[in-house]
Amino acid sequence: MYIGTAMEKSNIIHIYMMPGMAANTSIFDFIQMGNLFEIHRLSWFTPNKDETLASYVKRMCDKVTHPNPVLVGVSFGGIIVQEMAKIIPCRKVIIVSSVRTRKEFPIHMRITRKTKAYRFFPTQWVDNLEDFVGFMFGPAARKRMDLNKKYLSVRDPAYLDWALEAFFNWDQEEPIPDVVHIHGTYDLVFPIFYLKDYIPVPKGTHVMIVLRANWFNKNLPKIILNDWKGS
Repeated sequence: MYIGTAMEKSNIIHIYMMPGMAANTSIFDFIQMGNLFEIHRLSWFTPNKDETLASYVKRMCDKVTHPNPVLVGVSFGGIIVQEMAKIIPCRKVIIVSSVRTRKEFPIHMRITRKTKAYRFFPTQWVDNLEDFVGFMFGPAARKRMDLNKKYLSVRDPAYLDWALEAFFNWDQEEPIPDVVHIHGTYDLVFPIFYLKDYIPVPKGTHVMIVLRANWFNKNLPKIILNDWKGS
């Protein structure tokens, strides 16, 4: 088996991928980017009691073992990697199906943030995934429950309580420079009406990292290498 020379290994671009809220790393199963890149998957872990987003993100950074990586985050994972980039030097930060500031939240999420209604969501969603999906992603997402059940498997109530609090209270007011935002034009969780400065994926939905993996396999390498000219 050919394992490559030391020079080839030193030129490898390491990509760390962060899934969305409650999602496991299998959402990246269909992402394949060639020998120049090595993909590492970051997983959610249980937060400490009353842990801040900053503290949690710092602990997530400890799982990054290569210098100057590319960070890719999906949905809430996009928020996490943007916060990670404030702590560790990165070659590039890419968010998918996410937002660059809290100002890009749709109106119902802004109301939920202001009223703190998320605190009243019962953590028994662990036994009723349909309710959680409907609450976070809207009624249309229920139609894809088979898909959701496979990928939304992080069901620790302590994690969910923390994630909802961290998500709705994210305080990023202005976009972080040079963050690359990839977004589907059919995303119903974060409608493009509220977004600016993103790379559109025609007819891409909130779960396009799974359903449109071929688009990412073709275009992510070009985006990372600054060779993307549109798809």
